[in-house]
Amino acid sequence: MIGDIVGSPGMDALASAMPSLRLDYEPDFVIANGENQAGGRGIASEGARRLLHLGVDVITLGNHAWKRSEIGAFMDREPRLLRPANYPPGAPGSGSGYFIAGNGANVFVANFVGRALMEPLEDPFRMADVLLGEARARNAVVTCIDFHAETTSEKQAFGLFVDGRASMVVGTHTHVQTADERVLPGGTAYITDVGMCGPQNSVIGMNPSTIITRFLTQRPQRFDVAEGPCMVNAVLVTLSRETGLATSIERISKRDIEVD
Repeated sequence: MIGDIVGSPGMDALASAMPSLRLDYEPDFVIANGENQAGGRGIASEGARRLLHLGVDVITLGNHAWKRSEIGAFMDREPRLLRPANYPPGAPGSGSGYFIAGNGANVFVANFVGRALMEPLEDPFRMADVLLGEARARNAVVTCIDFHAETTSEKQAFGLFVDGRASMVVGTHTHVQTADERVLPGGTAYITDVGMCGPQNSVIGMNPSTIITRFLTQRPQRFDVAEGPCMVNAVLVTLSRETGLATSIERISKRDIEVD
């Protein structure tokens, strides 16, 4: 699972790092959060295509899913691009899907957005109950959840809520990789935030000067993606073939990646 990809620098850094990631870790299935791919807000169809071409199997999104006007129609055509499942009925695309991993395993992937300090969407906890039940009925051995949320407390509560029923819960949205990766008591791999792909000398991928000005003046600023050396954050989750539950989770952080 690859962290939030921020703008062109994040895309280029991931493209540079992907060959070595594949060589070093030999993943059977790759998920990436792409909700900030297009200039730091939203994802464009060409960006989604590039990620899939790089070898990402499923792209998840978040609260910036709709920032690009054309993306809804693309979502309807591309099942490998998932928006949060707890948007109201009638939203374009899908919030979950079933896929086949490189080793032949049946994989269920779901994307949820949190509600604490964010928009008052449908309850992700109750929706996870329903979708995980459906996944079991369809014999999906591997169940992966991207929980895109603001607060650590909501992410931790969600991880424990589905512990033993999901293979992994990986937090996204806050762009800072946390050091709490672990396998929960029931066998679910968990991390509060996987981090990001983007400029490392930045404020969550954005130009520091404009962010600092925003804090100093409390007035709106145009936020632009930062420049300079980049990092790629991810986690590697290893699962039991028999149970689909996790045996380990490992943080990955590649830094000082030069991009044009």
